[in-house]
Amino acid sequence: MERFIVTGGAGLIGSNVVEALNARGFDDILVTDHLNHPLKEKNLSRLRYTRYLDRDAFRAALRAGEIAPATTLFHLGACSSTTETNQAYLDDNNTGTTRELCEWCLANGTRFIYASSASTYGDGELGYRDDDAVTPKLQPLNLYGWSKQKFDLIALERGWFKRIVGLKYFNVFGPGEGHKGEMRSVVYKAYHQIREKGSFPLFRSHRPDYTDGGQVRDFVYVKDAVAVTLFFHDHPEISGLFNCGTGKARSWLDLLNAVYAAMGRTPQISFVDMPAHLRDKYQYFTEADTRKLHAAGCHHVFTSLEDAVRDYVQNYLEKE
Repeated sequence: MERFIVTGGAGLIGSNVVEALNARGFDDILVTDHLNHPLKEKNLSRLRYTRYLDRDAFRAALRAGEIAPATTLFHLGACSSTTETNQAYLDDNNTGTTRELCEWCLANGTRFIYASSASTYGDGELGYRDDDAVTPKLQPLNLYGWSKQKFDLIALERGWFKRIVGLKYFNVFGPGEGHKGEMRSVVYKAYHQIREKGSFPLFRSHRPDYTDGGQVRDFVYVKDAVAVTLFFHDHPEISGLFNCGTGKARSWLDLLNAVYAAMGRTPQISFVDMPAHLRDKYQYFTEADTRKLHAAGCHHVFTSLEDAVRDYVQNYLEKE
């Protein structure tokens, strides 16, 4: 009987991982999170699991030796705010916790799969290659990105990537993100604003090589992120640091047009100046280099942007 631990199990990726495990017939799952929002409780309500622990209680129990080893620990819990300014908090909550969990897994024979982030790539000047030779050179643009980069470097320096898996998730969206406040996806925000006002604004481009709304991202539907995550559970012989993205960048205009199409409405899109404090930290282009993922044997076919947005809008957001 396989047993699992999922941190951030009430969050976007975490709750969908638990749901996917349930679909496989597994419910011997320890879920840990911080229930600071009613929509997190709603995420949990649809899941089957044997035990829930608050993140602080879980960390204390782990240190006290009160947590039994599992087949796989999916570490998907973290502060994901790119505007968080408390470095000490991020160093402890993100970097420190990840290190503790990794060391515990390595000592207890538990597979460790954790969430890194595409934010570690910074402005993209060095590209988006997940090669070990590139990782030490990366310069994230915010403290959140650094909190992820710091653990990636620790794992690389200590040789842990021979036994663990880190996933650099790109722009993940989908059911289960309603609690994320300003970090909710543009799909979520646009759907609700379009329903109320009909229109939605995008940032104007402040670079001549990009048109307004032509800035691009690698948008990943959460169901695809889960499929890639579980691939590495299914293949414990494969380890390393990998990108989790489609490898096909799409523009904000593409994304917004897909939302309008899914809602059956005519697009009403305006453009606003980007706040000055964001301009030096704004990514105009992100696109996962997927060669390492494919070389590892993961050939998951990602859902197209239009199909993913349609599924999210029509089968989830419209049924809230």
